[in-house]
Amino acid sequence: QVQLVESGGGLVQPGGSLRLSCAVSGSINNIYAMGWYRQAPGKQRELVAVITWAKTTSYADSVKGRFTISRDNAKNTVDLQMNSLKLEDTAVYYCWNGAGYWGQGTQVTVSS
Repeated sequence: QVQLVESGGGLVQPGGSLRLSCAVSGSINNIYAMGWYRQAPGKQRELVAVITWAKTTSYADSVKGRFTISRDNAKNTVDLQMNSLKLEDTAVYYCWNGAGYWGQGTQVTVSS
């Protein structure tokens, strides 16, 4: 059984930083792209960042220059470093694997 387990969410003030981590367990090849999505209340889930096995990255325009996605292929983990956080970054963040698996979500709240 494949599981994606996120950690690192929480409450932070505007301008602050958080680091999200996602660990993939179970029998799955690590060649798939991995990424992070988020869903704010009343809004659709949106792509935040994605990284391929070769570590090519892509970001939503709203987070470019502030967020950095990285992965460790040996450990089958993916991280999201979030800097200069804004109120509008508040959402539940979901880890995603290109084979179609999702994490349970972790809450990120940016508030003063």
